[in-house]
Amino acid sequence: MSNAPTSPIGSAAPTADGVSTDTSVVRALRRIRMPQTQRNRELGLLVFAFAINGSAVALVQLGALGAIDWTFLVYCGGLTALVVALHILLRLRARDADPFVVPIATLLTGLGLAMIYRLDIAQDRHGWDAFSTRQLAWAAIALVAAIAVVLLLRNYRVLFRYTYIFGFVGIILLILPIIPGLGTDANADVWVSLGFFSFQPGELAKIALAIFFAGYLVRTRESLTSTGTRFLGLTWPRARELGPLLVIWLISLGIIVLQRDLGTGLLIFGMFVAMLYVATGKTSWVLIGVLLATAGAALASQVLPYVQGRFRNWLDAFNPDLMGDSSYQLVQGLFGLAHGGLIGTGLGQGRPYITPVAESDYILPALGEELGLVGVFAILCLYMVFTSRGIRIGLAGQDDFGKLLATGLSFTIALQVFIMVGGVTRLIPLTGLTTPFLAAGGSSLVANWIIVALLLRISDAVRSRPRVVIG
Repeated sequence: MSNAPTSPIGSAAPTADGVSTDTSVVRALRRIRMPQTQRNRELGLLVFAFAINGSAVALVQLGALGAIDWTFLVYCGGLTALVVALHILLRLRARDADPFVVPIATLLTGLGLAMIYRLDIAQDRHGWDAFSTRQLAWAAIALVAAIAVVLLLRNYRVLFRYTYIFGFVGIILLILPIIPGLGTDANADVWVSLGFFSFQPGELAKIALAIFFAGYLVRTRESLTSTGTRFLGLTWPRARELGPLLVIWLISLGIIVLQRDLGTGLLIFGMFVAMLYVATGKTSWVLIGVLLATAGAALASQVLPYVQGRFRNWLDAFNPDLMGDSSYQLVQGLFGLAHGGLIGTGLGQGRPYITPVAESDYILPALGEELGLVGVFAILCLYMVFTSRGIRIGLAGQDDFGKLLATGLSFTIALQVFIMVGGVTRLIPLTGLTTPFLAAGGSSLVANWIIVALLLRISDAVRSRPRVVIG
């Protein structure tokens, strides 16, 4: 048996050539030199996303024009450079961030851009009049915004300090469209015009309200989880604890009534109910929320004419009296999906332009016609993975604020997809939301990429500092 002395961890250990080395320093150096597994995985997925997006644009050009226009592909390359810049920033500032979020958002944004470009070709739109040109510009702005959030927001927990400020900002953003001189004339008062451009403040309001809900629920969770009445195997909250839920319900009804925006009202209320369930763990809150949402929708369908029209189009879409007017868009979208069949007509070879506003509200039926049922399922799977990664980010950490914020933002994306996909497939009445990342719309694109940046920051903090707790 050897009698050589052993060195404790962190002490000087002799080497073969007689030179002592501090083992703790060696371990630190090894950690520094370790390959960034998460970022390498992200890079591989990004290369795959870039290849699919470039191929989609090229196939659109070959199918619709019969030749490849390198100009538009070069413009798309500029977006690719911004995504690469975001990836490099993550390697430097957030090396433990989730590796799936950015590639999925990039792929969805590219597929949406390819379809919008395909519709512009069919409608002979060029220059700034083309939706694809504006979508390219907004995508660049969205990526710059995401880069700025990752760069400037070193610790997302500072948002917790400004809980009520974000709540105030969210309410102001929701009120802006009904202020005389700011709102635009449309089917719903959701747009604000600043002269040289218009935007939807509701898209940014959902982020501000998500931060407010997360901070508020962390502060009031003890009272909301207090013992209530036991009935039907569930613990029901006391009447005085229903106040916050009723307030958000009334705000959602106010959005539906004053702005004629059914989608945003449902989205905000659904987001609050989901975060309330995560904060308390009580299924009774979900049941109460569903009952309130059902009651609000039933009340609106009986009192508000525009909501009545949406329900009528949903229930009797193929009525000849409606098909020539109010339900025409819905029916054309359904016919487009049917025309696509299982594998689709091929990019650039269908007729998605027959459906009105196909680049916005009905971009999923447009993609379904040319990519088929297989393509639609693939897109829905991307959304499913995106949402699951976001919820996993929230549930993996011990930070109550980050858990609620990540879960709320992820559920918002999932609920928005459900509302839009359900509307265009006639599962539920159609509302005026946009399909995240896919549809034309700068406000939506910027807001969703900011959500991506917040999820990246939260996931990096969860992996690198898992024991920090707030609340």
